Amino acid sequence: MGILANKKILITGLLSNRSIAYGVAQACKKQGATLAFTYQEERFRERVTKLVAEFESDIIIPLDVTQDNDITNAFKTLNTHWDGLDGLLHSIAYSPKEGLSGDFVENVKRDTYNIANDITAYSFSAIANAAREMLKKANGSLVTLTYLGSEKVVPNYNMAGVAKAALEATMRYMAYSMGADNIRVNAVSAGPIKTLAASGIAGFSKILNHVATNSPLLRNISALEVGNAVSFLFSELASAITGEVLYVDAGYNIMASGLNS
Repeated sequence: MGILANKKILITGLLSNRSIAYGVAQACKKQGATLAFTYQEERFRERVTKLVAEFESDIIIPLDVTQDNDITNAFKTLNTHWDGLDGLLHSIAYSPKEGLSGDFVENVKRDTYNIANDITAYSFSAIANAAREMLKKANGSLVTLTYLGSEKVVPNYNMAGVAKAALEATMRYMAYSMGADNIRVNAVSAGPIKTLAASGIAGFSKILNHVATNSPLLRNISALEVGNAVSFLFSELASAITGEVLYVDAGYNIMASGLNS
């Protein structure tokens, strides 16, 4: 039996088999979890449905985090299938294209700033609030996905980095707020992975090459490796861990970059 046997886990942000959410779903399923999924828009429903079939799940729920009613209704629907929720993956982030290249001060406008923070950071607390009663019943756990660009400058990551910093702060305040309900809240800071979202970041291939050259393990990571860490955080093995950022980046975050011999 796996470490998530009999656990019910909701996966958000699944869009392709290159998504980090896909790697998380693989790992959770391998550890015995029963999974449910969300999709953002009707045009993605068929694509997500085909992916979900791999995980033997028939729970696929619409969830547009820019719409409060959508968030509320998603968990009303989930509650008709499950009376409790053991784990929730928040794999949702977005910045308009102009926020992902060039000079940060010149390119980031008010709308870009607001949209990125709304979808990337606020959505985590909004989802948690809607899911709170289901999580409370199961002493549940929430995990969000972040990146080193939240605390150090990564050229062209720009607005996404600012929004991830807001997400990490949100995670810590959520951990404090929800701790009395025995709900844990953590983040995994993943190394760069060639996902659909990452393809929108200018110069992303240079980031991949740099990490492979300068990380202690001298390689990049996989979405499944991120999934293994998330599975641990969802499990009873992490029962006293909350408010933390766990790095899964081949050790790159410890390095003074570019100083490898």
